[in-house]
Amino acid sequence: MSESTPAWVAAGVRAVIGAHTQAQDAGRTDEIVALYTPDGTLELPGTDPVQGHDALRKAFEGWAPEKPQLHLVANTTVTVRSETEADAASDVLFLQRGDDGWAPQVVGHYEDTFHRVDGTWLLHRRTTTYQV
Repeated sequence: MSESTPAWVAAGVRAVIGAHTQAQDAGRTDEIVALYTPDGTLELPGTDPVQGHDALRKAFEGWAPEKPQLHLVANTTVTVRSETEADAASDVLFLQRGDDGWAPQVVGHYEDTFHRVDGTWLLHRRTTTYQV
């Protein structure tokens, strides 16, 4: 299968989303940052965009989990823009475990843009919105 077929691109994009989620929930900041392009951007409601590896590292270090957490990402759709660019849209449910067990904290949505750099899919931009 060619690396530019929609199925190949979707698999690569979904692998990045999964790796990001696993690393974030485990507090592995360097692994998260490595999934972004050098000029990668994270946009969250109510904050200025976080751009570039240094800023992303600082942000994710500040968000390191203090108790067990899970980001459950679902309903991901991938749109291939070219051999080197793709978009993905996903729903996300964020849970934390407290004294009474797991509890939902936030329901949200990711709009992601990916660039393929040297054969590897990387996040170029993640825009997160929260559902109320």
